[in-house]
Amino acid sequence: MDKINREDMLELTRRMTLKRNCFSRIAGAYLDEEGFVEGTFNKHFQKLSAKDQQFNLNIAKAIPFSDTNVELKEKLFDEGERKPGSLWQMLMALKECELKNDAILDVIYEEFGAKYRTGGNYAVYFFFGSYDVPLKANDKESLWESEEVYRFIICAVCPVSGDYEPGAPECGFLFPAFKDRSSDIHRIDIFQAAGRGADEGSVEKVIFSVE
Repeated sequence: MDKINREDMLELTRRMTLKRNCFSRIAGAYLDEEGFVEGTFNKHFQKLSAKDQQFNLNIAKAIPFSDTNVELKEKLFDEGERKPGSLWQMLMALKECELKNDAILDVIYEEFGAKYRTGGNYAVYFFFGSYDVPLKANDKESLWESEEVYRFIICAVCPVSGDYEPGAPECGFLFPAFKDRSSDIHRIDIFQAAGRGADEGSVEKVIFSVE
């Protein structure tokens, strides 16, 4: 397992504020404890109220801002896990369409419903973002010119209570991995909140066990 560079993650999270928001779309589903989808949504992020934007930014930011290489770990998709019909292929398609394909999202929600268990109702949130990665001078100061546009998806899985009120993310991922300040489509950064046992809900089981 390769290590994640903490500075790469901090660079991303600096673009997850109201003033420097990198997200253009948010989608999600609410599932009951048996894995049945109770409702879905798909919205332009900028059309949310400032309050709702900030609330959702906090959810998304929790994934890359988590304890690097402890809660957030890098995983490699091997060749077999990138075959047609794999979740990797669906994530690639979802990134390319910028979350605008509800059919792909519905398939992924069904995978969560079949394979993710957490002992209660939960929500699966998806965020699409893009970041113009600036070149850096030899002294590590930014030169402002963009070397690459990093397009990515953040997934956050949160327990919900009451009227679909989400708690702090218990797991999730960043795809593609942001490695050496660039996109690595063969890797994914998987988040698992501290204190969660191996027998509890894990997004890794969903990602790497699609038939």
